[in-house]
Amino acid sequence: MSAIHDISARGLARQLNQRSASPRIVTEHYLRRIASHNDTVGAFVEVTPDAALARLDTVLREATRGPLWAVPFADKDLSARAGIATRYGSAAFRSYVPDASDPLVTALDATGGVSLGKTATPEFGMTGYTESAVSAPTRNPWNLATGAGGSSGGAAAAVAAGLLPWAPGSDGGGSIRIPAATVGVVGLKPSRGRMPFGSGLDSADGLAVSGPLARSVGDIRFLYGVMRSLAPLPYAVAAPEVPLPTTLRVGVTTVSPWDDDTEITLDADAAAAVAWAADVLAGAADVSEARWQPVGYADLFRTLWRSSAARIPVHGADLANVEPITRWLIDEGRALSSEDVLSALAAARVFEKQTIGAFRDYDAVLTPVIAQSPRPIGWFDAEDAEKNFTQQVQYAPYTSWVNVAGLPAISVPVTMSATGQPVSVQLVGHPGGEEALFALAEVLEQARGPLPHPPLWYEG
Repeated sequence: MSAIHDISARGLARQLNQRSASPRIVTEHYLRRIASHNDTVGAFVEVTPDAALARLDTVLREATRGPLWAVPFADKDLSARAGIATRYGSAAFRSYVPDASDPLVTALDATGGVSLGKTATPEFGMTGYTESAVSAPTRNPWNLATGAGGSSGGAAAAVAAGLLPWAPGSDGGGSIRIPAATVGVVGLKPSRGRMPFGSGLDSADGLAVSGPLARSVGDIRFLYGVMRSLAPLPYAVAAPEVPLPTTLRVGVTTVSPWDDDTEITLDADAAAAVAWAADVLAGAADVSEARWQPVGYADLFRTLWRSSAARIPVHGADLANVEPITRWLIDEGRALSSEDVLSALAAARVFEKQTIGAFRDYDAVLTPVIAQSPRPIGWFDAEDAEKNFTQQVQYAPYTSWVNVAGLPAISVPVTMSATGQPVSVQLVGHPGGEEALFALAEVLEQARGPLPHPPLWYEG
């Protein structure tokens, strides 16, 4: 007999809107699952059952129903919600309770959704793993000795463990796709300029965008449409929809732009997943090797990432409350000159143009997402910040370049590893080319068939 958390996000939205499912039963079901399993997984840094049930009462009284009417979700702890502790994963904000909500939070409420709390994130979202000083580490539901990736690690783990039907995330260097691949769910990083909130155009470096995590490509397509419709796009430069050609063209590469700087070793399971996906797509698309040899990327990204850390609102004595990797990034970022930052921004625009040009013959490019199997809790060095940064690059060298180029990308699980965990691939598209990604990801999903769930799924 199926349980409520077996229902897809789309199916749940449909059933709730049609009143064939009870909003209160659905909300209480997910709150019970969180109460039963969050101590094990660490997906939530704050659970708000009273606020959720009060919000549900408000939703039930509303005259109109939004597309996510009464559908549970949770806010990433980088998004402020009025009256709810918002820590940004940092001890420096351990006691912070905002008076106003961020625009994305307000917009998601306007869909009729019901937030159940705050999902865990590393400090200020700066790392590709979710182990912070303000909460227990977020664990991979498939193997609790390993982490869930980051920075949207809590969101991904909650979806994978059946604690939420979907979750919003943010992605500045892979922060949706890395955890999605780590725990075997689907994650979308939209094109720069596609989202009305978290568009990537609201910061100088243009890296971070908002996007959804869910269990299927169909759910992601649905949620992407909902998130895009939250408000009129404020930017005239947002890329138009790219129409699908009769035959899609797919390039395949395992080249990373870090290859000329850092020793990158691709795990055998990850390489096998790319090979399997390429074979499957060859039956539905024109597939060929994508020849790409980027150079000079590492220096520009390091500068952009450090300069983004320089803007973190922690100063003076409060710097003693941040973690070593964050303190190092902040100090390095604030030591940069304006010439350093402007040169990196100019180099990023050159990289963007060259990358789009290199892949102009393809509707999508198939790559790995992460280069290594999920890392054990505590594997990333907590004291040596430079080593920590290198470890993150070696774990996930295939994601940050997509942010620099402003391209859309989707992470989709396709195979199972030798140790019985999902292994994902990444599809990267043209600006505005999300529909091609959805079409190709659905081909992979259909060929793969249903994946098993992690053990926690079947408990309680």
